Order: sequence, then structure tokens, then C-alpha cells
Amino acid sequence: MREIVVPTLFRLATSLCFLFFISGCTTPVPLLEYSLARSAIDSAKNVEAVKYSPSHWHQASEYYRTATLLYKDGRYEEAKENFLQAKAFAEKAENLTRLKRFKSGDVVQ
Repeated sequence: MREIVVPTLFRLATSLCFLFFISGCTTPVPLLEYSLARSAIDSAKNVEAVKYSPSHWHQASEYYRTATLLYKDGRYEEAKENFLQAKAFAEKAENLTRLKRFKSGDVVQ
């Protein structure tokens, strides 16, 4: 009986160590970055950044598009970086748009 229990316990312990090792090496899903980038894109779109800051808007939308594709492929670390870039460019587009509209007398709601 002891001959059966020891190898079984050893296999169980080895399997558990392997699972802990694998779970510790995975990249967390960048849900926060995804949400913040989506919110920044929406805000830039609402102030018409496409019209007033097309270069920043284009970069933001390209980074966001790439990030969503990477996210769907499970390449979370790369997706996270692209979401952060999308957020940064969307915020720049929104801020520049608000500034240009303020200077021209066009009030942004």
C-alpha cells in the first residue's frame, strides 16, 4: 500500500508545483487599459477630434484597433502597450480639439 501512496503523492505535488509555476507566468488580462482607452476614444470622438486633430485621432484609432486585435489573440502584454498608446493619443486629440474650438469661439459641451 505504501508503494502506491508515495508515488501518487509525489505526482500530485509535482503537478501542483507545475500549475503554480504556469499560473504565475501568465500575463494578466488588461481590462483596465482596455476600458480607459475605449473611454478616451469615445471622449475624443464626442468633441469631433476627427475634424480638429486628425493626426492624433488617426494614431489613437490605429493603436486601439491594433490593441483589440492583439487582445483577441491573447497577446495581452502587447495589447496593454497599444491600449496605453491609444489612450494617450486620444487624450491629446481631445485636448487639442477643445483648445482649438475654444480659441475659435466654438463652445464644446
